[in-house]
Amino acid sequence: MRTAEQWFSEYGESHQNATNKAIHWVAVPMIYLTVVGLFWSIPQPEWMAGLPWLNWAVVALIPTILFYMVMSFPLSLGMIALSLLCLGACSALERAGQSVLWWSVGVFVVMWVFQFVGHHIEGKKPSFFKDLQFLLIGPAWVIGFLYRKLGISY
Repeated sequence: MRTAEQWFSEYGESHQNATNKAIHWVAVPMIYLTVVGLFWSIPQPEWMAGLPWLNWAVVALIPTILFYMVMSFPLSLGMIALSLLCLGACSALERAGQSVLWWSVGVFVVMWVFQFVGHHIEGKKPSFFKDLQFLLIGPAWVIGFLYRKLGISY
């Protein structure tokens, strides 16, 4: 498996433009949140519904976090924190009587429109057209940037 630095270097090739980067700073974490929300919205079987916090979002996050752990343990800790924030946001939306499904669908579509606008400005295709794994690299790239700013090694 590639190292985090290798992934980020390749991902960064199509994320050089300041506007595209700014769009990604907002859109990538929001898309991550909406994907968690989409999984959150899948109806639970009876055996799962009886267990607090066990739903399809949690199930989907297990292999996702394992991917990050193999790539970089410190980055996986940041992704765990982001994932917990996303789960908390879904829970808060649900407790407020909002439809997590429709909120997630709407925000997902809007954020992807912004992503494609950013790549149009950049003049380069999104990285995931080359390798679908880059859909998982985007959120880690944001966390990696934060780590570098804070002087945290990954």
